[in-house]
Amino acid sequence: MLAFAVVAIASLAVVNGAAVPLVSWVLAATRTRLVIYPWALLASIVLAHVVMFRWFEPRGWSSVGLGSSAARPRPVGIAALLGTLAIGLPSLALLGIGWLRVMPGPPGSSLATAGSIALFLAPAALWEEMVFRGFGFAVLREWWGTPAALGATSVVFGLVHFQNEGASLPSVLVVVLAGLFLGGVLIATKSLWAAFAAHLAWNWVLAGALHSAVSGIPFTTPDYRVVDAGPDWATGGVWGPEGGIPAALGLALASISLYLRRARREES
Repeated sequence: MLAFAVVAIASLAVVNGAAVPLVSWVLAATRTRLVIYPWALLASIVLAHVVMFRWFEPRGWSSVGLGSSAARPRPVGIAALLGTLAIGLPSLALLGIGWLRVMPGPPGSSLATAGSIALFLAPAALWEEMVFRGFGFAVLREWWGTPAALGATSVVFGLVHFQNEGASLPSVLVVVLAGLFLGGVLIATKSLWAAFAAHLAWNWVLAGALHSAVSGIPFTTPDYRVVDAGPDWATGGVWGPEGGIPAALGLALASISLYLRRARREES
């Protein structure tokens, strides 16, 4: 675990020092607009895993749920659907009772913005999954057992979000619950690709479909935006809808469905 932490920090330094300046120059020369830092984070954690697998512990990508067999469309698709419903249904309920409201936004293309937001959210979500439920999670499962590893990584996953704007104890507790859900996806499907799909779907529904903040991070979106018009315990306030009790209930129901699905599969 210590080696993985050191390698991850060193990999980030290498990517930021060598790759980012070159990529920035290419983007500037071709007049291409792209937010680099989530891609740099992803590249660094991929490099860290490669180094660990090659020189420290030859586990291979399948050991962290990123092998080719873990990329099966069915579990990945089901996980994405669960992530979508877990936040989509609570948000629709809040819209229905008027505690979230749709307001006009600046002119522009919502479709193009949804695509650009996905290009930002996808590497960030995969980076977070590899950091919190990748190599380190696999080692902790062997060392402490699955329940302890799931609990510890989910708590740390929540605590690191305290640095985001508008963070509060209730919103961070929902993030901890999200960590338990995403870890449950990994355990039930044996696929980190599935956990990534659920994570990306959750974030994209918030930013790409609802045009709201994601963990307190706002996005500039055209056409419309969803604003808070109810109590913060339900709407999440500036944190966004994922910080409220309805989102927590959505995560709880999604986690229960994972457990029931796994139980049925084991019985069969």
